[in-house]
Amino acid sequence: MTKSILITGCSSGIGYDAAHGLKAHGWRVFASCRKQVDCDRLREEGLETVLIDYADEKTIKPALERVLNATGGRLEALFNNGAYACPGAVEDLPRDALRAIFEANVFGWHDLTRAVIPVMRKQGEGRIVNCSSVLGFVAAPWRGAYNSTKFALEGLTDTLRVEMRDTPIHISLIEPGPITTKFRINAIGHFEKWIDWENSARADQYRNKLIKRLYKENTPDKFELPPSAVTKKLIYALEAPRPRARYYVTTPTYAMGIARRILPTSGLDWLLSKG
Repeated sequence: MTKSILITGCSSGIGYDAAHGLKAHGWRVFASCRKQVDCDRLREEGLETVLIDYADEKTIKPALERVLNATGGRLEALFNNGAYACPGAVEDLPRDALRAIFEANVFGWHDLTRAVIPVMRKQGEGRIVNCSSVLGFVAAPWRGAYNSTKFALEGLTDTLRVEMRDTPIHISLIEPGPITTKFRINAIGHFEKWIDWENSARADQYRNKLIKRLYKENTPDKFELPPSAVTKKLIYALEAPRPRARYYVTTPTYAMGIARRILPTSGLDWLLSKG
């Protein structure tokens, strides 16, 4: 029997590659996007699609119902993926900016996960894989909004994994470092909406560091990998008899994992401040 998976955030990048990669690997893929135009585009590419905007809770249950109607009530896997960043110093982040990013990066994921669990429990199997980040366990400067959502996601995911030990539902995290996506470009709009950097006490630092990085040509970061590197680990998490709790992707993630274990906090802070 062909297994089915719902993948979110499929308009580009990690989700897009995962949707096509899993379909080629034999899965029945339901690819979700937050805009109908992207759903239509993916449907033309041969994917089954549903509209899910994590920030709009009214889109979540109807989309899942459409998937379940198509599969006869089964769903073997969920890959929570869509997220965005709002660059800026923590002292310059308005409350509403944090509220908005948590709606999209945490609360929507939580709603969808809760809706899927009863389905998996009833069918007697399931895999839930959450796409976190190296920034889910180390905190890089200028990324406080995104860091905080990924730290929250890791806490929820770890707790869920422990709680699901008495069920046939397996929970895993994927923690990528730099991946070739439109992530940085997509962050510009959120930065411009929320961060009044010219009136910040750190205006010179914004001008000399963050602005140049954010608006420069999208040249690859050192050690950057294509989205297919994440898809490869996703397949392991979905098909391994005993899936791991965590799957690292990219050299920086492995390096930061080691650094967090062996360095004192002051040493790790120094290292992260250079990023």
